[in-house]
Amino acid sequence: LGSRGRPPLRGQALGVEYQVRAAKITDVERIVAFVTASAPAAAAATIEGADLLRQLVYLPQASVLVAETLRTMVGVAVLALRPSVRAGGYVGTIDLLAVDQRHDEERVTGLLLGELLRSARNKGCAVVETTAPADGTALAAWERHGFRPAGPRIECRIRADRASADNG
Repeated sequence: LGSRGRPPLRGQALGVEYQVRAAKITDVERIVAFVTASAPAAAAATIEGADLLRQLVYLPQASVLVAETLRTMVGVAVLALRPSVRAGGYVGTIDLLAVDQRHDEERVTGLLLGELLRSARNKGCAVVETTAPADGTALAAWERHGFRPAGPRIECRIRADRASADNG
């Protein structure tokens, strides 16, 4: 908590402010360039998926987010939704999350995850899933946001979190 018992401003610490916002169609080329530079393993798929990314910016079944500081892109994330009878609602899949390693990776990742989970909750998701990170330190950061191992993936149960929050 801040100095007056209030939570600190979102994304502020150590003099650097990060802002997370919905991507615009004009961001797509920057997103592709960013992913190519920061996550080379995902770059080929992103370049090939640039047209799909342009569509996802407009679709209500997706959230494409950009994290910035001083108008410089420092992170990007994509959440895609699909209906699931088994899950009892929509399943959100975090298809892409890339952060510039020259910035506070943990904080930018946390801001992007927080916004993705808020968006998933608002869109009626029952669960959000993604590929489990290979790095144990990264997994711990995801677990702080409610993700748990589920086979080869990790997932965060949205409805269960909301029910326990309502009861607690």
